[in-house]
Amino acid sequence: MSISSTAISYYSLNYVENAERDFTEMLEHGCTTVILAVSEFEFDFWRPNIPKIVNAAHKLGLKVLLDPWGIGKYFGGEQVSLFLQNNIENRQVSALTGEKLPAACFNTNSFRDYFQRFCLSLAKETDADGFFWDEPHYAFPKSYASITGGAGDDWACRCPVCMKKFQDYYGYEMPKIMTDDVKQFRWREALFILSDTSRKLKEMKPELEITCCVHATLNTYYVTELRGYDNWDLVASCPYFDVFSTTIISWELPGSFFENITKRTVDVARKYGKQSERWLMNYYKQPADFKQMDEVVDLYERLGVDRLAAWTFKGGYGTVLAAPDALKLWDRLGKNYKRVLKIK
Repeated sequence: MSISSTAISYYSLNYVENAERDFTEMLEHGCTTVILAVSEFEFDFWRPNIPKIVNAAHKLGLKVLLDPWGIGKYFGGEQVSLFLQNNIENRQVSALTGEKLPAACFNTNSFRDYFQRFCLSLAKETDADGFFWDEPHYAFPKSYASITGGAGDDWACRCPVCMKKFQDYYGYEMPKIMTDDVKQFRWREALFILSDTSRKLKEMKPELEITCCVHATLNTYYVTELRGYDNWDLVASCPYFDVFSTTIISWELPGSFFENITKRTVDVARKYGKQSERWLMNYYKQPADFKQMDEVVDLYERLGVDRLAAWTFKGGYGTVLAAPDALKLWDRLGKNYKRVLKIK
């Protein structure tokens, strides 16, 4: 099998003429797909232009996926959240301290309704090809480091809604420590919002393609992020997901980590009949030697990855997350994309 899709994320959802120019540059860099990062602000303010931008990408020959970027701070993304601004409740809660966290609890009906309206409205109003679930996760409360837990012993969410759901299901009060029952509960509830929304999207438009991108962790004794989507079999087996994706790995991590994550991603995707996708870091930090990007792309291709994706357009040029040599990094990505697609 060979790599069939090369995606790049894109922020600027305001003026169609600007997007058209950028889409042309993406094509020149070997991109086949653009992932539009639709923030809550853009949905609220620039909404009339989003369908036009989707159409402009299609006219030039790009596939379009919509990413509810940073929504509720439940998905990955630097954008602020209007849901959190307008809802002082319905937030995730620290298990150990009871502190309300700056992240929506996606197990509440309030946020589930908000998220579904957001996505179903975009599906109805645009001709996008699909949706991209971008690093969904339970929040990490600020805590001390733990040698057995990675980020710390605290976790979320232990809000009143989660506690009642847990009590109703298991028949006893939700513990403050991470037990097997808590892990199972968090996995099950975390998957529901995406599975249910994906089902409704496909009922509206059966041709929509759904990609679920989870954090790329080893999930072993020393590296246990417990984000709620770390049971990869449970995620990949969801009948409404078409692509199983694992997210960006820092260029500073060893090659063995890249290989381990990639093998597991491909194996799990194939096990459940899904396409596999791996990411490249095209912002903030760059390889000490740009040849590393070539080597990682070769690794992905050799191990049977179906799709490549990178964050973000132009290496984040002009943003606070720009790579030191953003435009050079972007050009290197383009050379690799064209190389795997055999474009001269």
